[in-house]
Amino acid sequence: MNQTLRRSSVWFFWLCCCGLLAVGLASSCMAQEKKVTQTAGVGNSKMGIYRALAQLSYHAFQKGDNATAAELARILEQAWDKSEGDLSKSSPEAWKQIDEAMDVFIKPLIRYSAKAPDPSQVQTAYNAYLEKLKQAD
Repeated sequence: MNQTLRRSSVWFFWLCCCGLLAVGLASSCMAQEKKVTQTAGVGNSKMGIYRALAQLSYHAFQKGDNATAAELARILEQAWDKSEGDLSKSSPEAWKQIDEAMDVFIKPLIRYSAKAPDPSQVQTAYNAYLEKLKQAD
């Protein structure tokens, strides 16, 4: 009886060790599969940089810093024009929609010195632009 109990205890011990090892490996593998969606507030998706520049520009506009909003909007436009040639070839309709939405958003910001942008129109254009970027991710 004593020997049977000892054997059962050894088997139980090894079974628990194997179970703990399996749980540890499974949780380690699952942790490695998690994707980081942002780094320092900038999305890691294809459209993340454009979204971040639009957000910075819009936040500057909201704070009343029209010069910074215009500068960031211009950087956004230049980055888009120089970097998204592939999208214009692979998906011209998506590229066109994003480009048009971006223009509607940035033009009032860039031209702030000639005419003060209407906050509600800028917000509407900003939201529409972000929606177009989301569709392209």
